[in-house]
Amino acid sequence: MGVNFSLAGRRALVTGASRGIGRALALALAEAGADVAIAARSLADLDAVAGDIRAAGGRAVAVGLDVQDTGRVGAAVAEAATALGGLDILINNAGYEEVSPSLDVTEALWDRIVDTNLKGAFFVAQAAAKVMIAGGRGSIVNLCSLTSYVGIPTAVPYGASKTGLLGMTRALSTEWSPRGIRVNAIAPGYFHTDMTDVFYRSDDWRAAMLAKIPQGRFGALEDLAGIAVFLVGDASAYITGQCLAVDGGYLASI
Repeated sequence: MGVNFSLAGRRALVTGASRGIGRALALALAEAGADVAIAARSLADLDAVAGDIRAAGGRAVAVGLDVQDTGRVGAAVAEAATALGGLDILINNAGYEEVSPSLDVTEALWDRIVDTNLKGAFFVAQAAAKVMIAGGRGSIVNLCSLTSYVGIPTAVPYGASKTGLLGMTRALSTEWSPRGIRVNAIAPGYFHTDMTDVFYRSDDWRAAMLAKIPQGRFGALEDLAGIAVFLVGDASAYITGQCLAVDGGYLASI
């Protein structure tokens, strides 16, 4: 019995796709055969990603979307679905982090982080699910975090939002499975992106973190590609409500 990892004929939306993890996952889905709508705040930044997908023989459309603007979410998802002829896959990747001691966190900072990482993710998932239900199937993958499981100093709003996202993943999976929609999550470990660069500038921090990772290295964006393709495709058809850590063994070792 063969295992099917192909995404040929699938239509995917990836939020926060202009750089970092979102860009890597959009490229991975396209390489596996999916048509991909890429969304982010800046259409100019998305053009380069769309160009990379097309240069490799894939199909890509760019959609402007700030997930904090919940009034725009429904129209953006509909735009993506119309351009692709439907929607089978959502990678809920858009995220924001800004480290701050908890005693210094302002309401504005809290709202910016939580509205992006949790509230925005919910309303994107809701809009996508409505399209998927009409099509009879769908797979949603939310980008959680190690902070969905462990407390990290100076990351209280972020950890709260990502812990909430894990709970949302589990709840939506139980509610939407009877409608043909699976909902899972990925919890990346330590990956060097623009958003996490502030940490990687410290040699002491790098050494301390590497000492906690059994594989002895930080994650490369390619390490996330396979798990994303697996979770959105037929190979994982009986998996829902799960969050898979891609962390080099970090969580298993603490």
